[in-house]
Amino acid sequence: MATLLHRLGTTAYRRWPVFLAGWLVALIAVGALAATVAKPMSDSFSIPGIPSERAADLQAELFPESVDAFDQASVNVVVAAPEGRTLTEAPYADVVADLVADLQRLPQMAEGVPLVNPVDAQGEGQGGPLSPLSGDGRVGIVSFAFDVETVADVELATIDALVEVMEEHEADGLRVEANGAGSQAMSEIGATSELIGIAVALLVLLLTFGSLVAAGLPIITALVGVGLGIMGVTVMTAFTDIGSTTPILATMIGLAVGIDYTLFILARYRTEQEHTDDQQEAVGVAVGTAGTAVVFAGLTVIIALAALAVVGIPFLTAMGLAAAGTVLVAVLVALTLLPAILGLLKHRAFGGRVRRYAPAREADGRVLNNGVRWARLVGRRPVAVLVLGVLALGALAVPLKNLHLAFPTDSTASVETTQRQASDLMAEAFGPGREGPLVVVVDARDLGSAEERSAAFDRVASWAGGMDDVQSALVVATNEAGTGAQVLVTPASGPDETATEDLLAGLRDGQSRIEAETGTVTGVTGLTAITVDVSERLSDALPIYLAIVIGLAFLLLMIVFRSVLVPLTATLGFLLSVLATLGATVAVFQQGAFGLFEGQPIVSFMPIFLIGVVFGLAMDYQVFLVTRVREAHVHGMSMRDAVVDGFRNSARVVAAAAAIMTAVFAAFMLLDEPIIKSMGFALAIAVVFDAFVVRMALVPALLFLLGDRAWWLPGWLDRLLPVVDVEGENLERHYLRGDPDAELVEIEGLERTRS
Repeated sequence: MATLLHRLGTTAYRRWPVFLAGWLVALIAVGALAATVAKPMSDSFSIPGIPSERAADLQAELFPESVDAFDQASVNVVVAAPEGRTLTEAPYADVVADLVADLQRLPQMAEGVPLVNPVDAQGEGQGGPLSPLSGDGRVGIVSFAFDVETVADVELATIDALVEVMEEHEADGLRVEANGAGSQAMSEIGATSELIGIAVALLVLLLTFGSLVAAGLPIITALVGVGLGIMGVTVMTAFTDIGSTTPILATMIGLAVGIDYTLFILARYRTEQEHTDDQQEAVGVAVGTAGTAVVFAGLTVIIALAALAVVGIPFLTAMGLAAAGTVLVAVLVALTLLPAILGLLKHRAFGGRVRRYAPAREADGRVLNNGVRWARLVGRRPVAVLVLGVLALGALAVPLKNLHLAFPTDSTASVETTQRQASDLMAEAFGPGREGPLVVVVDARDLGSAEERSAAFDRVASWAGGMDDVQSALVVATNEAGTGAQVLVTPASGPDETATEDLLAGLRDGQSRIEAETGTVTGVTGLTAITVDVSERLSDALPIYLAIVIGLAFLLLMIVFRSVLVPLTATLGFLLSVLATLGATVAVFQQGAFGLFEGQPIVSFMPIFLIGVVFGLAMDYQVFLVTRVREAHVHGMSMRDAVVDGFRNSARVVAAAAAIMTAVFAAFMLLDEPIIKSMGFALAIAVVFDAFVVRMALVPALLFLLGDRAWWLPGWLDRLLPVVDVEGENLERHYLRGDPDAELVEIEGLERTRS
């Protein structure tokens, strides 16, 4: 592979106009296609085959006019009088009446469907289970749904009009807030996080290369890759449902790996310039060696992300494939676009110097840097480093035992959002279960008379109402034929609480008994039931996913390193870092440690997605660090010297790459979207744990302890595995014959550029 990539790199360098034109054409073509075929994104978390989906199908069969829970653009406008006052008093009653009238005139409202004024509820069972007016008369709800097919069809102009109406009626101390799926466009996501991540990455690259031009190259190539990847995601909307968070996650991953992959090849290119005046050859060797590592590192990330498809969860499959596609583009950009740009710039690739670095050197002339010092420190006390690292990560993993998975709701949104404030008002006035009711669908088509069916509906409602944690259970609808009913079950707890999950389980456990008693067929659905089912499916899929990802990546790493023990230690280290990451995320986000975030459940798909991404990134660092160790060992160094020399050549660059990834991920914590905020935090600390604790401390400690045994591979397995030249042994590098150690020069010691 090194020979093939060497040829690719030299060709791209030599024929840079063709390659640059090719990438430009690709950008224009994919961009034009995206603009032509793109469809709105959706946030459907349904999974075919789960119990709530089967119940929803039954509901659609009995009630053809019913709308899918995820497609309904529902809005709750919550109005609240000041403390001690009621909405029925003047002047609030008139203001509420005007508010309802103005809401009725909003764009995209259904014609002929009047809105209910909550003040009128005082004569219709004020404070009852389904009343829009609270028992004390202080809080009211105006509920409606925009007349659209899906939530994504709600136009921004409609949301702007809703906001304007709300602001107009916030007078005399009256509060007006709104939540519901149809109001979500009111939460805006800007580009601030990406810009902050890029700014930090640029600073790190500037410190690494000491050159303005070189520091900008990884940023430029990463932006090209991300731009092409996101346009590809947009094209995917024409063929499948894509969640609104998918492009953000793809951007997060694409930026990080795109910068890192270019950084590794560019760093190797500059190292090779110390050994030859032939810049084309230097590019070829850099792409042949570091590029091979990039290919395998990228493959591990792609495998981990694409394997999300095997768990059979449509929205997670889309997220994984979108991110994997962006990573694939990042690899191609590093292998072809970077060499082409270097061909364009020639000696100017390291222009715009801002500093010079004169590293200390050892007696034999080798660079003495912090990577060498750290490796030798670990080598003196490998057992102590190993024990301390394992104990530290193990301690961080302890909070994981309290992990509570759920989907984000308005009640877990940022406290500054109107959705969260509306949710808090509703929970205070009506109980937390008002926002997350369960719907029991009752099919009584097998019963002969209308009296039997009516009695059966009432019996099901009575049965559901007798469950623990139920605030109310009422028959809210029957179909025209009288053969089906919907029983609205309002829990006493919120939609993201474990008590609601227990209630759902209790209803399903008792289904067979109530069906036998009434002669009906029942099912439990609703938004809350669907999200709980999705969470359970995700948990069940996790072991299968882990087995596939770890198995494929283990095989890939055996091919790369020609070893059984190195992939094994890499995998065990990954498990440590991901457990510590999940534990820290539970402590900070769920338990509210340090007061950084308000405690809330962890989004259900985070563990499985985090495992996929972190495994890929962990193997990135493993490949880049250990291939340099193996390269030194292959060229004749003892194992101990090879570990030290591997860190001499790669520690600084890997540290820079990890710092960049941490910055890119951490910047996404600035967004208000809970999913993205928690994912940004988890990915950032995962990089810190894995890069700096596992790969730079535990792995070298193990390599020191294992010695030459690290490369043990049974003979029969050695014959079965294909031979891949990751270290570039097959490359014809004549300058190495005169100076066998010449390739081991540290990047930070390179002072001159060649013309």
